[in-house]
Amino acid sequence: MTFGGLVPLALLATSLVTALVIFPLGEERHRARTVVNLVGATLKVAIVVAVFEPVLGGAQFAWTSPLAPGVDLVLRFDELSLLFIALSAALWLLTTVYAIGYLEDSPHRSRFFGFFCLCVTSTVGISLAGNLVTLLIFYELLTVVTYPLVAHRGTPQALAGARTYLRYTIGGGAVLLVGVAWLTALGAGGTFEPGGTAAVAALAASEPLVMQVVFLLLVGGFAVKAAVFPLHGWLPRAMVAPAPVSALLHAVAVVKAGAFGIVRVVHDVYGPAVADRLGVLLPLGVMAGITIVYGSVRALTQDDLKRRLAYSTVSQVSYIVLGMALVGAVSTTAAVAHLVHQGLMKITLFFCAGALAETLGLHRVSELRGVGRRMPMTMAAFTVGALGMIGVPPVAGFVTKYYLGVGALSAGQPWVIGVLVVSTLLNAAYFLPIVVAAWWRPPEAGVAWAGRPRPRREGSWLLVIPLVVSAVASLAAGLFAGAWWSPLALAVEIAERGGG
Repeated sequence: MTFGGLVPLALLATSLVTALVIFPLGEERHRARTVVNLVGATLKVAIVVAVFEPVLGGAQFAWTSPLAPGVDLVLRFDELSLLFIALSAALWLLTTVYAIGYLEDSPHRSRFFGFFCLCVTSTVGISLAGNLVTLLIFYELLTVVTYPLVAHRGTPQALAGARTYLRYTIGGGAVLLVGVAWLTALGAGGTFEPGGTAAVAALAASEPLVMQVVFLLLVGGFAVKAAVFPLHGWLPRAMVAPAPVSALLHAVAVVKAGAFGIVRVVHDVYGPAVADRLGVLLPLGVMAGITIVYGSVRALTQDDLKRRLAYSTVSQVSYIVLGMALVGAVSTTAAVAHLVHQGLMKITLFFCAGALAETLGLHRVSELRGVGRRMPMTMAAFTVGALGMIGVPPVAGFVTKYYLGVGALSAGQPWVIGVLVVSTLLNAAYFLPIVVAAWWRPPEAGVAWAGRPRPRREGSWLLVIPLVVSAVASLAAGLFAGAWWSPLALAVEIAERGGG
């Protein structure tokens, strides 16, 4: 095996071995579990940093193993996988630190962190997948290992939410399996290498109806985890999970894996030009537009903070889908960049929600009046994330909306501007009242934390540091969008490479 083949396996091993070491640790082995978690997460970040420039320079890091006649398991780097792995590795480290503080006195920590690491392993496998079969395997593994995290608390509500999650995602996985098997049987296994769209293009020319149906199956399977309307119902119910799980689900793992799969199908399996000729992109764009508005409208009515953030995710992730449905390098740039931008902003918001709940027992929007004076760092980070979701410069969310708008006009789809305007107004309507109440409204009499003579100003530093870092990263991704290392710069390279 070459060194280039070892690198993808090493990235998987950093979290897989961590999980295998953590599972047998006794609950009292707090220090050992913490050290193993942090070492594994740090090693993954170090590997990503080490290969970042070589991958951009054209270095090949790939591992292949035969699975069946004519079908291989393939793990390989390209620019898109590098972008998603960089996000996964960085947010795994932050979420690990956060979870150590959040679950400090909770039971079943070894079980939690073991499945947590397996979840990251699956996400990395999805990122590195070099063909549709490999992507399908890790995508289904992600469903299995995430279920115990959603059900972690073991309450009736947690178990019900986990069952709902499982029903949706297993159904989506079955649809995806049919699509992958059909495409493979047609002799177009969906390799993601340059030029891999040629086989699909030939089939699209000879059997357009078949390829339209296969596209529907592939995108439909991924759309369940991406929470595209009307397949989103599992996501708000999964909010019974602990805050670190919610952060992981929304920022980098399950929801983002679905969006990443749609990007792969449009960009690397069919190619935007072929998909456009088949007439499948406009319906996909319309569904994304409906989801963007629907998620924002539902978020307006939620008093539970995590559910409001969940419906915000339903809306925000569909920016990625919408960008991929618009034919053109600018809109594709917006979609790919938002894979990272949304992750940074949304994990900030969920970190803040968890800190508010753990430190002051606050779970509802109506309880947040005056909380900015008690937890200024937490609410400053929340404000950055909220402004980014609205699209206020210079936070990263503004970059996404700007490129989406320009891309829509370039593609001759002005209706998208209307979607962006309505969505922005709705985002402001459900985020700004929280920010205003937290900073400029006095707490209501009778609020549990208001009468404490010496309230804690902030939560544990293990909770505060991750949310501050992710908020700063959300700002940096917008302020330095033109830098060579920015998510936007890498997204431009991916979009210009095209999908055929």
